[in-house]
Amino acid sequence: MRPNSWADRLLALLVRFVGLVILLATLAAATASFLYNQSEEADRAARVAAQVNMRLHDHVAVLKGVRALYQSDAAASGPGIRAYLAALQPQVQAPGMEGVGIAAAMRAGTPAAVEAKLRENYDRDIKVWPATDQPIGFAVVLVEPYTPRRDAALGFDMYSDPTRRAAMRRAWQTGQPAASGLVFLAQEKAAAVKQPGFLIYVPVYARTPVGTNPDTVATAHGVRPIEAFVYAPFRTNDMMKAVLGTQLDTIDGLEIYAGEGPSAPLVFSKGKMGWDAQEQVLRVADRQWTMRISSGRLLERLGRPLAIMIFGIAVALLATQLHRVQRRRIDAAQALAEEKARHAEDRELMIGEMAHRMKNAFARIGALARITLRESSSLDDFETRFDGRMRALSDAKQMLVTGAVDSVELGKIVRRELELAGRSPEQMTAVTGPDVRLDDEGAQALSLAIHEFVTNSIKYGALAGHGDLAVGWRRDGGDIELSWTESGLPETPQIDSESFGTHFIRSLIERQLKGSWHRSAADHGLAITIRWPDRGAGA
Repeated sequence: MRPNSWADRLLALLVRFVGLVILLATLAAATASFLYNQSEEADRAARVAAQVNMRLHDHVAVLKGVRALYQSDAAASGPGIRAYLAALQPQVQAPGMEGVGIAAAMRAGTPAAVEAKLRENYDRDIKVWPATDQPIGFAVVLVEPYTPRRDAALGFDMYSDPTRRAAMRRAWQTGQPAASGLVFLAQEKAAAVKQPGFLIYVPVYARTPVGTNPDTVATAHGVRPIEAFVYAPFRTNDMMKAVLGTQLDTIDGLEIYAGEGPSAPLVFSKGKMGWDAQEQVLRVADRQWTMRISSGRLLERLGRPLAIMIFGIAVALLATQLHRVQRRRIDAAQALAEEKARHAEDRELMIGEMAHRMKNAFARIGALARITLRESSSLDDFETRFDGRMRALSDAKQMLVTGAVDSVELGKIVRRELELAGRSPEQMTAVTGPDVRLDDEGAQALSLAIHEFVTNSIKYGALAGHGDLAVGWRRDGGDIELSWTESGLPETPQIDSESFGTHFIRSLIERQLKGSWHRSAADHGLAITIRWPDRGAGA
């Protein structure tokens, strides 16, 4: 382990910890930014809803004021209410209403009193409409401020319509303002572009006992007698534009439903709703409506958190990458130092190996010299024998060095010695065998052995031109078997005794090849067989 490995690990852990802290801080900042934007949009939606609710509350307050005025002086209801509304100017102070009206009570089939009030308020004959099967009715006797379009509503019996009747009954029973469902206002008959609308009713209970006032009606079950409703009609599109004004231009999407949830009837829509819609509740008298607002700030909602996250990740990656670059530089320097150390060790090993090989080579050369000296009859004979053996040993070494390999092919050794002995390419056809690779020790042993066989054959055998020579080798189980066969010799060789050279070759085969050899002579022929283990030194 390197001496600084613990410091490296600690530094790597520190860099990862800092990167993790940066990522967590980035994630927290991005989440906080996202939640802040979401909270800001929710606050904006709540402000818009409060603005609409406040305007509706002002409208109801106007209706309650008109009711108080009506109850104080019913005989002068028309002129008094007209003067009151002219002074109050609700269309300026609280725009959005389509005026304020009074629907007077009447019994079925007795519209005379209601039509008399219409004549008194508008100086012309106006009939009550439409015909109805209800036992009572409430006809419009006043709508102020007056416009030609609102004139179409005069005389309309509101109790004849089921949607309006349901709201009027709730107001009658509770004494509180009540809002109708969606309807088309009576005054829409004269409008070029019709809009859906709704009405808010405030009840005016009777001030005299039932029967003493022909304009008083009552129902069973203990409900108080009533003589009129004060109401306000609304066109939904006009009301929302009047309430929000230019603020609508800053809202990307807006939807209002006359009830709870998106399954309720849609009464107003503007723009396109996004995934970030905020939902708010509107109080329309006694009804609950739902408003959904989409700010359309997708880029601001996600863009800023995403930018924060990308920046944080980039910083964390940069820190990690800088550490990796520094780590690679340190590793490269350490690897170079280790490589130099290995090269130094390799040089020492090579020097040791060379010394060992040189020692072995000198020992082998000394042995060759001593053996050759014993066999030689003169100095010239010694020179010839020793030179041949040294050449065989040198050739084996040369094959290893020249080929830059760690093994030599057996056939190359055999053919080289035979070529030097003068064998022609045609005569080489008798040299056969598979590819057998020999290591350094094996190549030297076989080179010396083949050299001795060739030398003896040149002197006494087939290579002297007095017979035939066949050399072959094969794999037999886990061994290699080499056969040197000379036939057709002038006489049978005498092999009863071994020369020093023959003894040396036998020793090389047994020690270096870990093998054995067998030599036989008969019928003017010589057969030599060498066997050694197949070490599989390349194939």
